[in-house]
Amino acid sequence: MQGLNVLSLFDGMSSGMIALERAGIKVQNYYASEIDKHAIKVSKANYPNIIQIGDVQSIDVTSLPKIDLLIGGSPCQTLSSLGNGTGFDGKSGLFFEFV
Repeated sequence: MQGLNVLSLFDGMSSGMIALERAGIKVQNYYASEIDKHAIKVSKANYPNIIQIGDVQSIDVTSLPKIDLLIGGSPCQTLSSLGNGTGFDGKSGLFFEFV
């Protein structure tokens, strides 16, 4: 097996890649959708082969190969009891981009 083509939405510091690596799952291509510059910096330092593709709302899926695994965790600050209470009307509305 050559490995999976992975698309990670809201990738953060690429914790999905960390999990796949620890599980012994081979990855051929790992596409990361992330906009936070600090998270991207950490991701690039740990996994320079990750392909950063930017904002989840701007992904052209026709430019990607067949994706074998879609992972992600949408921003949840507006859904948290510690957040601002805007729910799906705030940044957590990006949940529907994942769905």
